[in-house]
Order: sequence, then structure tokens, then C-alpha cells
Amino acid sequence: MRELERAQARADDPERALLIERTRRFKSSWVELAEALSGLARSERYREWGYESLEAYAKGELHLRHETVLKLTGSFAFLQRRAPEVLSRDGVGKKIPSYQAVDFLRRAEEASPAPRDVVDTIRREVLDDGRAYPTLQRRFGDAISSGPPRDGASEAAGLRNVARRLLALVEQASLVPDAQKLELTATLTRLLSSLDDEPAS
Repeated sequence: MRELERAQARADDPERALLIERTRRFKSSWVELAEALSGLARSERYREWGYESLEAYAKGELHLRHETVLKLTGSFAFLQRRAPEVLSRDGVGKKIPSYQAVDFLRRAEEASPAPRDVVDTIRREVLDDGRAYPTLQRRFGDAISSGPPRDGASEAAGLRNVARRLLALVEQASLVPDAQKLELTATLTRLLSSLDDEPAS
């Protein structure tokens, strides 16, 4: 009931209340939530609500992790470009694939050296059959892998190095507006903090 109470508390701002309500219906209607979040990312209305970024708003009010928001909005954008007919489905007469499955398909089509016939099979299984993400991962995960697993410690060290250099450049940049400088600095600082907290693998 907490999501419903939050929606009622924000009844004076219809767009904000709608986002909270769509989060409550997330599992059965991820497309609606992804569409609303995509619109919010464009309008940046979260700033009027006291949040400096979409990530901060989604985490603070909707209790959605940034990774989830990226997968939702990325999957929605992918369907808009590559399979817009899926977005008109009602979810009853014709199943809407999960955002995790759509994200898997997106990665297979956009970022993978997988053979074309494998990608076509994944597309059919996601869009036509509504195959669940765990099944797709089990059957095709190796095929769309972009290479051998990376060493976690090496990857973290590389990211730390790049983030520190970028942070120094941003702090000294005169062409970057102060508001953007603050946001970038906060983001890079959070990234460095999370990398320092990451256990070595």
C-alpha cells in the first residue's frame, strides 16, 4: 500500500501521481512506466520536484534502481525503433514480452557478434513467443557474449583511472556550466565510491 499512499500524497501534481501509480502496476504494465520515464527524461520535470537527476528521482520516490530505469527506457526505445507493433498490444490478446527479454534482444541485435540466424531466433522467441528472460539467457547467453569474462579487479582499476581523470577535467573546465559541473562531479564521485566499495573478483 505504500505506493498507493505515495500517489495519494502527490495528488496535487497529476504527472507525479501518475508515475507513482504506474510503478505500482510495473509488473503487469512495464511499457506504461517506461513510456512515462522516457517522457520525464526528456522534460526533466523531476527538477521541479527537487531532484537533480532522473536517477535521483527514480531512486528516491519510485524506489527503482538506476539499472532498472536504463533497461526500461532502453527496451522501450528499442521497441519504438525496431518493433513498434509490440507497443500497441494489450497484453491479453497478444502478450507483451518482459522488459528483461526485450533488453536481451536489444543486446543481441545491437551489441553482439552473434550469428544472424541466432539473432533472428531470439527475436522470434522474444516478440512472438514471449519467451522468459531466464530461458533466453540459458539458451543463448553464450552466443551473444561479447568475449571472455573480464577480470573484475582490472576493470575496476581502469574505470577508477578514467573517472579520476574525467573528474579533474570537469572540475577545471570553464566551458561547463556550474549546474552541469555539479551534476557530473556528483555522478563521478558516486562512481568512484561504488568502485572503491566493490569487492575484488
